[in-house]
Parts: sequence; structure tokens; C-alpha cells
Amino acid sequence: GIGVNALGYCDPEWSAAVAEQAGKIQHMCNYYYCPENTALAQELSQASGMAKAFFCNSGAEANECAVKIARKYGEKRGAYRIVTLENSFHGRTLTTLAATGQEGFHREFLPLTEGFLYAQAGDLAGIQALLDGSVCAVMLEMVQGEGGVIPMEESFVKGLEKLCREKDVLLLIDEVQTGIGRTGTFYAYQGYGVEPDVVTTAKGLAGGLPMGACLVSKSLGDILQPGENGSTFGGNPVACAGARVVVDRVSDPAFLKSVTEKGAYLKAKLEALPQVEYVRGKGLML
Repeated sequence: GIGVNALGYCDPEWSAAVAEQAGKIQHMCNYYYCPENTALAQELSQASGMAKAFFCNSGAEANECAVKIARKYGEKRGAYRIVTLENSFHGRTLTTLAATGQEGFHREFLPLTEGFLYAQAGDLAGIQALLDGSVCAVMLEMVQGEGGVIPMEESFVKGLEKLCREKDVLLLIDEVQTGIGRTGTFYAYQGYGVEPDVVTTAKGLAGGLPMGACLVSKSLGDILQPGENGSTFGGNPVACAGARVVVDRVSDPAFLKSVTEKGAYLKAKLEALPQVEYVRGKGLML
């Protein structure tokens, strides 16, 4: 998978933490308190500015959780549709394929989950026209990864946040590829100065072990009640031990500053090459 080895290969601190946890207990049923995933939830909340975390195994599963949260939020008023962007990518389950705004990914797997509408990046008026009361959320990536490493314009993202607040529509940000320091902030949205309602994360989160998470703001902290969502392996203590090392290291301001500096250096050197037409992206996601 792309963008997974956040600390490189076999980082000594990461390897030691994973091995130590594997020697204590490798799996705990999620009916019981687990110190590793509780600590990770706290550390992720501090790094992201979000309030609560649901742990799972992949980005697609994290995005499924985000869709469930949005549907539950809109359920009482009959709002179930979710707007996503053309050229987006949100996963390979039937629902996250439906959320993906690329027909090429849909073709062989129809019919997909209903309830998704697509809009062009940058087109606030087009998105506003879709918010007719049937929409519960807007979902987007800060940098479209699968769609071509295309960063969103800051004015568009801020305008979208304002529009979502006005229309009582949740802002869901998919940070599966863009998160864990790749763009120069711990999550890419932090570089845009916006506050999402839901954030999804995976890939580099556990430094190479399968882990995803769905993070929610304080106002959505209790939207899912016990038993309404779950994952057998979600919050696995071995994966959490690895993720805690990643979050601690990558959230360090000096580490994030180095990502920005290296990205600027790489971009400048690439742009100076005669064969290179342009360089697109943000931080080290180029």
C-alpha cells in the first residue's frame, strides 16, 4: 500500500514497542479496557484537535464509519445523501467505491450503495445547489491522492466549511493518504485552518501494521452508542503500540517542520530539471 511506512523500515523504537506488546498480549476483545488503545485515542485527539476515536483496520473501514455517522446525524430529518468530489478516492468496499467520484472504479461492481452525489472541486456554487435538505454531509480529501495528487485551494476549503455550518451539514475529511505528517502538518486540514466534524485516517498511522481510525469532534462524541459499530481487530494492542510511536514522533513540531523543508527542497530541485514540466502536491506528498 501507498504512504504506509511513516518511520521508514524497521525503525528501532517502533520495532521494540511492537515486539514488547506482542510479548504481553497480542489481542484483546473490545468488550474490555485496553491501555494501549485508550492511550492512543488520547494522543491522536491531542495531535488532531478531535475528541474521540473509533479504531478499525483500514482507510475504507474508517470511511464506512464516517458514512454511518453522517447518516445517523441526518436520519431524524430524512437527510442521507453525501456529496463527494469528482476524481476522489475513498476506498474499495461497495459503499466507499460509491463515495469515490471516479466511474472507472464503479464499472464492474454495480449496483453500488445509493445516496452519493458528486461535485467538482472548487465549485462552491455547485455544491450549494446540491444541499437541498436531503444531504447530511460533504466528504473530501485535502489532496486528492488517487485523483492525481491535486491539493484543494484554501479559499474553497474554508468556503466549504462555512457552507456546511450554514446548512447543518457535516464536514468529513478523508486523511487516509494525506495524514500522519505527509503534507507538513499532522493532518493536512490543519494547514488549511479548518475544523472538520469527522476525520478518517489509516495508511501510515501504525507505521506498517493494519490500522485505521475515525475521529470525531466533541459535538459528535456520543453519536454512536455502544454496539452500533464495531470491529473485531480494531484497536489491536500490537498495532496500537506501533501507532503510539508513530504519533509521538510525527506530531513533534520539529519533525513536521522537516517535512515542509524537505518537500520544498525536493520540489525546487525537481522543477529545475529540464524534463520536468511541473511539480504538484503539498509537503512530501508530491
